[in-house]
Amino acid sequence: MTFRKGVPLAGTGVALLLLGCEKPLTTAKVEPTNQPPPASAGQVFTPTNAQPKLQAMKLWLGNQEITAELALTLPQIMTGMMFRKDMGESEGMLFVFGRPHRASFYMRNTLVPLSSAYINSEGTILEIHDMKPLDETPIEANSDNIQYVLEMKQGWFDRHTVATGSVVRTEIGSLRDTFFKGR
Repeated sequence: MTFRKGVPLAGTGVALLLLGCEKPLTTAKVEPTNQPPPASAGQVFTPTNAQPKLQAMKLWLGNQEITAELALTLPQIMTGMMFRKDMGESEGMLFVFGRPHRASFYMRNTLVPLSSAYINSEGTILEIHDMKPLDETPIEANSDNIQYVLEMKQGWFDRHTVATGSVVRTEIGSLRDTFFKGR
């Protein structure tokens, strides 16, 4: 799925317009990756194949435990789930943004049907949207306070009775403490 803010970009990614990516998003338990740096102004980053599995961590949504890959860098975010052919039932991908904004995702080159939870800076799920494979129609958040997006296999939230208002946590604590402690 791809994020879009006025300018279409490729992948399950983000047209962040470098939205808050001024510092790496890491903590003691979340290590930086060896991904290439974001494209500079004027260059377009166009993923052509699936990215390798990303660093992952356990997340809890109520009593549900999942393992989520972490899309932390701009290339990771822009590529997301593009070109992948499957996703496990208890696996997901968490997109972490430097600051809250009005997220908008679409499914360019994304083959797996997904459900996306738009999550605020406190870690509360504000919206859940089902996404159709290869559909490039953007689904914009109703809120301008989205700092995380969690992609799961389509229907996962319904199957596991996770609804809006649910809070996402890690073994460290809140999403804010995990990714932005000390900021």
